[in-house]
Amino acid sequence: QVQLVESGGGLVQAGGLLRLSCEASGRTFNLGALGWFRQAPGKEREFVGTIRWRTSRTVYADSVKGRFTISRDNAKSTIYLQMNSLKPEDTATYYCAGSTNFDARATHDFQSWGQGTQVTVSS
Repeated sequence: QVQLVESGGGLVQAGGLLRLSCEASGRTFNLGALGWFRQAPGKEREFVGTIRWRTSRTVYADSVKGRFTISRDNAKSTIYLQMNSLKPEDTATYYCAGSTNFDARATHDFQSWGQGTQVTVSS
């Protein structure tokens, strides 16, 4: 039972940057990893990346590798998604998700989800 709250979404021009936050509360001691997903209208929810709770090791989708960075602030039980060199195809609702599995990637492997935050990248 973990509660997740995303923030930081907004409108940005192509080539710009944005940082999303995800604050975790509740039974965070069971977390193996926190991840980011995104979903555009009419499309499936897409894996963006994860960070392991124990080691801070990160995994990224090929589409964002080199542009996006996930980091953790243990004092705040918060993770961040730093998005640089944004493209119009990055436009989506971004979700934070928690899993007891440190190696989780698929949506069905995540037990907790935030409400989502909208990111819109204009040309």
